[in-house]
Amino acid sequence: MKRQNHTKIVATLGPSSSTPEIIEALFRTGVDMFRLNFSHGVHEEHRGRYDIIRALEKKVGRPIAILADLQGPKLRVGTFANGPIELKARQSFRLDLDKKPGDGKRVNLPHKEIFQALKKGSELLLNDGRIRLKVSAYGKDYAETKVMVGGPLSDRKGVNVPGVVLPLSPLTAKDRKDLAFALDLGVDWIGLSFVQRPQDIADARKLIAGRAAICAKLEKPAAVECLDEIV
Repeated sequence: MKRQNHTKIVATLGPSSSTPEIIEALFRTGVDMFRLNFSHGVHEEHRGRYDIIRALEKKVGRPIAILADLQGPKLRVGTFANGPIELKARQSFRLDLDKKPGDGKRVNLPHKEIFQALKKGSELLLNDGRIRLKVSAYGKDYAETKVMVGGPLSDRKGVNVPGVVLPLSPLTAKDRKDLAFALDLGVDWIGLSFVQRPQDIADARKLIAGRAAICAKLEKPAAVECLDEIV
């Protein structure tokens, strides 16, 4: 069963799509690669999906690619004392390392690496980019910001700093354990999240040592500027 597609279709497997029957149906409708999402699930669940795909591979007589997608670092705000807040355009809002629950004027941001990299005028995107803040002042443990685009903000929503290269590795301790497990399984591809610079790929290559190919997920402008070196 041969395919000559230059564009590949990737399907993520989860609790509702992990039976042999569903995986085979997905393959026969055009899926070229199955993604194991290591942000969710446990190793034995991923092993079960892997075994089903390899059994299907033998049945249909052609290779089926498997991608182990690593979670990467998750940057999130802390919690709020009285539930979700609503940020208004042009108001001031503070981010800091204080672990106390937040309110309408401030919230904990438990990532010192962000404060180390900020500059005046840096932008932060919160809640999947729905909220945009601009830094007006900062220190080693805080940032004063002005809300450029407001919206609702609740506990542990994500934070992105698109214009700044953060002093963070794309591989957390969890990712390193997941990577070792995935390589032992024999996956074909490793999905590397939060790639910022060519060195991130070089470091991952040393760990992978040719046992799988790397899919670099570019989520920051700085990575796009280094695209040739990353590729």
